[in-house]
Amino acid sequence: MHQLDLDQLPRHVAIIMDGNGRWAKKRFLNRIVGHEEGANSVRAVVRSCRELGIPYLTLYAFSKENWQRPSSEVNALWHLLRKFLVSELPELLDKGIRLCHIGDLDGIPEDVVRELRNVIEQTKDLNRLVVNLAVNYGGRQEIERAARLFAADVRMGKYSPDDLSSDLFSSYLFTQGVPDPDLIIRTSGEYRVSNFLLWQLAYAEFYITDVLWPDFREEEFREALSDYQGRERRFGTYDGQMRTERYAAGSQK
Repeated sequence: MHQLDLDQLPRHVAIIMDGNGRWAKKRFLNRIVGHEEGANSVRAVVRSCRELGIPYLTLYAFSKENWQRPSSEVNALWHLLRKFLVSELPELLDKGIRLCHIGDLDGIPEDVVRELRNVIEQTKDLNRLVVNLAVNYGGRQEIERAARLFAADVRMGKYSPDDLSSDLFSSYLFTQGVPDPDLIIRTSGEYRVSNFLLWQLAYAEFYITDVLWPDFREEEFREALSDYQGRERRFGTYDGQMRTERYAAGSQK
């Protein structure tokens, strides 16, 4: 088990959960079995975040591009998501975990939308951990939506175009009020962003692992956190500058 500095954990971890289908194929199983096993990895990571005190977790569950998969698989994914929401609600309530949705509701089956809204409503006042479920989500579409919303407010006279800033624009995103991710994890060894949090990932650290999502559990998650803790986040500065600024800040205490 990796030893972690609990004072140096990321505030927000976002995960591109990839490899369910390949996991199943390697075992000569239906792809849906891979998605079902992947749900167990979701449970493991959520529990780890809760136990470690990481306040925000975003999981990329269903992208805009996933609609291109065979309809049988898409329908099975919706069934699995609804089943997951029903089964996990008691633990979310017990552990103080708030579920939020980022993405569009258009196109999602009505029974899934109802259950999603139910879980969001029942957990809305909980604050031990916020889990953002990215369902029917696309980063480009999110930015386009934010631009349209800002333009509408300009037309209504609420703002002028010159008022636009990064902070103001961020307030129109699905992740309004949530800090940008510090760490983005992608499983299955793929080096792609896949239209995920395109605005929010500007200064995120990336961790790529060959582990397929259904095999990604607490030990693998802690390994990603350990790797993150070994990095120096510069935010556009350089090594010497960061050390000088930290020394100056320390000498003023």
